Amino acid sequence: MKLDLNCDLGEGEPLAKTRALMRSITSANVACGGHAGNLDSMDACVRLAKQFKVRVGAHPGVPANFGRGEISLSPQELQLLVLQQAGALGRICASHRVKLHHVKLHGSLYHLTEDNEPLARAYLSAMQRWFPNVIYYVRAGGRVAKLARKLQLSVWEEAFVDRAYHDDGSLVARSESGAVISNAKEIASRVEQLIKRSVVESINGAQMPMRAQTLCVHSDTPKAAKIAAFCRKAIDQR
Repeated sequence: MKLDLNCDLGEGEPLAKTRALMRSITSANVACGGHAGNLDSMDACVRLAKQFKVRVGAHPGVPANFGRGEISLSPQELQLLVLQQAGALGRICASHRVKLHHVKLHGSLYHLTEDNEPLARAYLSAMQRWFPNVIYYVRAGGRVAKLARKLQLSVWEEAFVDRAYHDDGSLVARSESGAVISNAKEIASRVEQLIKRSVVESINGAQMPMRAQTLCVHSDTPKAAKIAAFCRKAIDQR
């Protein structure tokens, strides 16, 4: 399988930026009313994804602090939240005859399921029951990836080209210095390492194995469209 390039979209960015990113990516994670997004932005994203032949995925989140705040959820609350949001996007996809290809949790939900196995199980079981054919985009080498594989679910492990990692493979919190990478040379080095050597360098300089099926660039990273275009070129030349 050719390496996938995904981006979180419909998060309030200008439509021109959404369109520019769609030209380079192969998967769009569409905010579906939790941390960001509404019916109009979801519809616009699905239309553009169809136009540029980009895979569409649900990107459920929570309202607090753009989905990046500290939260506490029960397994049942998490299941309802992801089903409501994925269900809304799924209906819009169906109206355009577009397949809901994948699901990727946003921010706090992404990290919460990595840290809490009951929540990870609740998330996977809910999506497996109601959206049995979706692929899960999850942190490479993380808890959710390992659990999904044990359950024989389709999973694409994800690496971030614009985020710093700790030595254990977890992401550096956005509140910490150096968490977001926007320097062109650093990103070029990261992409080359991931594509050619399947490794990533941590914020402390450690070399960590990381075999990813999909790379992520965030739409709110400075010069995101240029970063995505660079990544696309690097992947195509692989």
